[in-house]
Amino acid sequence: MKHSFLIAAPSSNSGKTIVTLGLIKALRNKNFKIQPFKCGPDYIDPLHHSEIAGTKSYNLDVWMSNEEHIQSVYNQKMQMADVGIVEGVMGLFDGAKRDKGSSAEIGKILDLPVILVVNAAATAYSVAPLLYGFKNFDKDVKVKGVIFNRVSGESHYQFLKEAADDAGVVSLGYVPKNAELTLESRHLGLSLTDNHQMIKAVDVAAELIAKHIDLDLLLKNSEAPVKQSKSESNEHVSGNLKFAVANDAAFNFMYPANIDRLKEIGEVTYFSPLNDSFLPVCDVLWFPGGYPELFAKELAENSEMLAAIRQFEKSGGKIVAECGGMMYLGKSVELKDGSKHNMLNVFDYSTSLVDMKLKLGYRSVEVDGVQYKGHEFHYSGLSKGCTRQASYKVLSARSKEVDMPIYKTPNCWSSYFHVYLGQSDKMKEFLKQMELKL
Repeated sequence: MKHSFLIAAPSSNSGKTIVTLGLIKALRNKNFKIQPFKCGPDYIDPLHHSEIAGTKSYNLDVWMSNEEHIQSVYNQKMQMADVGIVEGVMGLFDGAKRDKGSSAEIGKILDLPVILVVNAAATAYSVAPLLYGFKNFDKDVKVKGVIFNRVSGESHYQFLKEAADDAGVVSLGYVPKNAELTLESRHLGLSLTDNHQMIKAVDVAAELIAKHIDLDLLLKNSEAPVKQSKSESNEHVSGNLKFAVANDAAFNFMYPANIDRLKEIGEVTYFSPLNDSFLPVCDVLWFPGGYPELFAKELAENSEMLAAIRQFEKSGGKIVAECGGMMYLGKSVELKDGSKHNMLNVFDYSTSLVDMKLKLGYRSVEVDGVQYKGHEFHYSGLSKGCTRQASYKVLSARSKEVDMPIYKTPNCWSSYFHVYLGQSDKMKEFLKQMELKL
């Protein structure tokens, strides 16, 4: 029997991520093979999951895809795993519209037991009505257990355990307060450029979890059958296209399911705009999101790579750029200190981090009769008046028009849009609108 559970919380900032990472590490230390997942569109937490678990973490998002796709991804990836750990997003019932797209909905789709992480730093028996409410609000959501976080000590935990018992929720243990578990504020999430602090925090979390949480009881309460599942695609490699995907410290935010779809269409090679001086032989260059602003000087000074990409574009090569990749395709990037660094100048916009403001949310756009969905999340601003802005209407999850320009030529697509193309045939449709022969 396999084991699988959803780590959720009453609200954000309860400690889901550090508890999830600590559980992955603690269970790996017991020789379990872990398959991690992430509810929602986040692409940073899954990168950390992947590093600790030693295997790719996949997004499960019912707004960007459909239930069949979620079930297919989950069942496929669980075939070789012992334990599946799904990290939730925000509060358990928080969705794009009420609970639509929430962790609770994912839990119901996959019939997963839910383990709540409750921040108990300033409470005791008052968690009883909170737990009772979460357990009974929607009977189809299986709240099976609770882990208390930021607990003062054993005596504090006894008050919390009594509350859980009276609420009818199994108390699995606790994570004590520990300064080493306080992760730095995020720069678009936990910074991937220097993850020493993150690794140290995860090691501490795993040690505390092994000591204060009953892992055997957790596994007993999370037995879950996994269905046999075939790939959504009816064919494996179906063409001879070659894709070169940027992957280094500056560019690394790409949904793993998108890569899976590319591999079904052709050959995928990775390269580094930061460190390489030449491009792999390819038909399509793909620049994911990332941290180009943290490496703006290095990117601007890699003249051989800039020249190679410009020549590729001029010769008709296809280019897809998402968010950080979009910044790289512009004229320049202006940093918070006012310094400017020249980029590729494929498009005549510039981006700036002066007066940074967060812009985020689900996005959808219709192109040639096909709807594409994804996510926008960035701090940089964009100059106006680019001459090659497409006339596509971009909508939010509530169908309100939003300002998220898409720049397009017959061979280039560039936008802040992190487009999700993991669902069957979406990748092929996207590449066809770029006039690629599949």
